[in-house]
Amino acid sequence: MYVHNLGAQSLASLGDRLAEENEGEPVDHLRLIKTAYTNKKTGEIDDGVVRDVVTLIDSQMEQEVSQLQTEDDDSTGSTGLPRVRINQIVEASVPKKKGRLFGLARRSPSVPSASAPPPSYVDQEVLLSQMRDKDARISALESMVASQEAGWEAQRKLNEQMMAMMRSMNPNANVDFPTMPDPDFQTP
Repeated sequence: MYVHNLGAQSLASLGDRLAEENEGEPVDHLRLIKTAYTNKKTGEIDDGVVRDVVTLIDSQMEQEVSQLQTEDDDSTGSTGLPRVRINQIVEASVPKKKGRLFGLARRSPSVPSASAPPPSYVDQEVLLSQMRDKDARISALESMVASQEAGWEAQRKLNEQMMAMMRSMNPNANVDFPTMPDPDFQTP
């Protein structure tokens, strides 16, 4: 089994070092793979899988560049693809194992590139509509609570009237009827 030729250096720190050498611009995944897996003595990639992947990516890039040149004959001969497109080709071509890209350690396509567009924002109309719906729901709940409280108050008054009527029917009985403790209720 072959491993990268970085020694005590991680792929992330190699990417940072290559970006510094590239005037602060991040390098594409292909250059990172080639730099990490090329044998320093022989100048070749020893790992057969990495070698096959690099060959496949190189051929796909050549096809895309030639296709772009034939579509745009007036071109001044741009020979390179943008870093974002190269990374897309690499991510599509590299075998994935347990959700990770082979040869790129923990880097994954879900990590946005520096040139990725900003995240889209929710439309204000949608937010206003949601707020109106929630306000209507809050109002409905408040009115429901108010009607329940009014019902309880009416029941309390009815209970008071019934107790007064029972006491008036039998004034000699000294019986207290059990009541629920109510802080607002005052016995006559």
